[in-house]
Amino acid sequence: MPVEPATVYVLNGPNLNLLGLREPHLYGSETLAGVEARCRRVTAELGLACEFRQTNHEGVMVDWVQEAREKAAAVVINPAGLSFRSIPLLDALKTLDCPLAEVHITNIHRRDPLYQHSLVSLAATGVICGFGPFGYEMAIRAAAERLGAGH
Repeated sequence: MPVEPATVYVLNGPNLNLLGLREPHLYGSETLAGVEARCRRVTAELGLACEFRQTNHEGVMVDWVQEAREKAAAVVINPAGLSFRSIPLLDALKTLDCPLAEVHITNIHRRDPLYQHSLVSLAATGVICGFGPFGYEMAIRAAAERLGAGH
């Protein structure tokens, strides 16, 4: 009986469905579908499965994190605007017992003060920001390294 590959949950927060259209001077022209293709390519290369999702709703994100708690080997999250004010998301992320990589397309530390302090970072294993969509690939590889996958 074949063993199912470990799954990396890649979770995306509000407005990332508009990636490539919204503020391309900040976020670039790559779409979320392009980011998903990157993530699926890298996870497949590493022998991992990919569960890729996006929501504009805080409660849905919390539900997915709780689901990941039971099913994911690792979580990569770009919480977008939920980064800066969502206590419910932070509380859910704190329950994870797996590698948690926080990703931001822009360097949030070079942005307006409102965007510089992510609550999610308090729960994250590591944070990658400022490398555009390539940050997702870096996060998946870092999580895989923690899992000992792809070796």
